[in-house]
Amino acid sequence: MAAFVIKKIVFAITAIFGVMLITFLLFNCIGGDISYEYAGRNAGNETLDKIRKELGTDKPLLFFADSQFVNHIKNAATFNFGLSRDREDIGRKIRQGAKISLALTIPILLGTFVISIAAGLIMAYREKNLLSRIGNWLCIVGMSIPFLSFILLGQYYLAYKWKLFPVYFWPDLSPFQYLPLPIIIGIAAGAGFNIRFYKTIFRNEIESEYVRFAMARGVGPARILFKHVLKNAMMPIITRLVFSIPFLFMGSVLLEKFFGIPGLGSIVIDALSARDYKVLNAVVFLSAILVAVFTVIADICYAALDPRVNLEQGN
Repeated sequence: MAAFVIKKIVFAITAIFGVMLITFLLFNCIGGDISYEYAGRNAGNETLDKIRKELGTDKPLLFFADSQFVNHIKNAATFNFGLSRDREDIGRKIRQGAKISLALTIPILLGTFVISIAAGLIMAYREKNLLSRIGNWLCIVGMSIPFLSFILLGQYYLAYKWKLFPVYFWPDLSPFQYLPLPIIIGIAAGAGFNIRFYKTIFRNEIESEYVRFAMARGVGPARILFKHVLKNAMMPIITRLVFSIPFLFMGSVLLEKFFGIPGLGSIVIDALSARDYKVLNAVVFLSAILVAVFTVIADICYAALDPRVNLEQGN
């Protein structure tokens, strides 16, 4: 077990280092000289040199102790991301944005998860039932509607026409006022695909021989579904759930942008528009860490749920 965890941690560190190298090359080599964007094309050499010194781009690129890449590694390792183009501390900006994004994405994830699991179990057990067929049809319809359409319909009918929620974020509003509508839209948009996904998993388990044997012995449906089917279907459920967690911190870009929510998704969009490479690099680096960490956690969960997984051999 310990050898497996160490192996995974080493692999995760290697992957993170690879992400740092790729982002460094993209933002510092392919992106060109960013000092011209800060100072303008008509700026003099003295102004450009001052900006390059402030940004650290006046130093050698690679293969030196005080090169840009070595400083890039040091700053990332110490989470010292510096200042953004608007002269605001990047770390503080990301922390503030992540709090708002998590307030939006965690209820969406939990709501979608609970609804999808419950509906998937019922629809898989009562596959030929009329309600199950209607549920299948609604799932297909929900999957066919673009995410943007959910946002526009929700804003128009629930907010603008029926005035149940505010249309747009406003600093004077509390989170309990401006977050419910985006959460409802996020759950509605993702429920169709997730219900179909979990229904397929549960259906495969229900068609197994041990379930038919339990039914023949007279075991009740609730015990079959929750004690046997749900337990044996936890591997793909855990995989989907664990790998969704890192993306919670990124927020929902479309929801945040259309509702004006100042979360991390909006920060990334604004950084892309402004070509603020420092902010983008910080977000990519933190995302790589989260994905690597939760990948290791997912592998450990496999061993806890399924004794057939041999961690020592990495299977």
